[in-house]
Amino acid sequence: MHRRRRTALVLTAAIAAAAPVLTACGNDAHPGAAAVVGGQRITVSQLENRVNEVRKAQRAAVSDDTQYDQVVSSTGSLTRDTLHNMVLDQVLHRAARDEGVSVTRKEIQQMRAGLEQQVGGAKGLETAWLQKYGIAPARLDDNLRLQLEAQKLAAKLGTDTSQPPFWKALSKASAALHVNLNPRYGSWDVQKSSRVDAKTPWVREVTRAADQPLTA
Repeated sequence: MHRRRRTALVLTAAIAAAAPVLTACGNDAHPGAAAVVGGQRITVSQLENRVNEVRKAQRAAVSDDTQYDQVVSSTGSLTRDTLHNMVLDQVLHRAARDEGVSVTRKEIQQMRAGLEQQVGGAKGLETAWLQKYGIAPARLDDNLRLQLEAQKLAAKLGTDTSQPPFWKALSKASAALHVNLNPRYGSWDVQKSSRVDAKTPWVREVTRAADQPLTA
């Protein structure tokens, strides 16, 4: 996965091109879990609720069914992207905590106010985050906290969020948390602190034969 896909938290991620939305029961070791991070489950139900928040916001933001269908088609990997962000949130929080980094409510409010000025107000910011990053309005402050943690962690390490020392800190946190994804959602690459798709060559072959003109 490209670094810009790994890091919605630093304002460079984009929603992936259309892909099947996965809804699943848990694996044998953790029934009902989409992922286990630090011994705590992210349940399939929690994941589905997050995805539904985004879909409801997308539905409210467009004026007709055709537009909404286009939005859904262009964000077909929303379930997997959402799970990635839910896990990365915990990984980043652990990495920040390990370095003594924290974010205050006041800092989040200041960041939000600055961004709102740039895009013409609160509604404009909510719309921008929904369209660009698949973040529902109710989760906007959580995402801003994530970004502030990333920025402050990078500064503490004397680097920035695009450089190896930053990702090494996240890799260390990933390893400490023993991230385990339900195989239906792929797996977690500890070194890259990123969700990766399961390797299913037979799926690629069938898809290639049936839909040759399409690109992934």
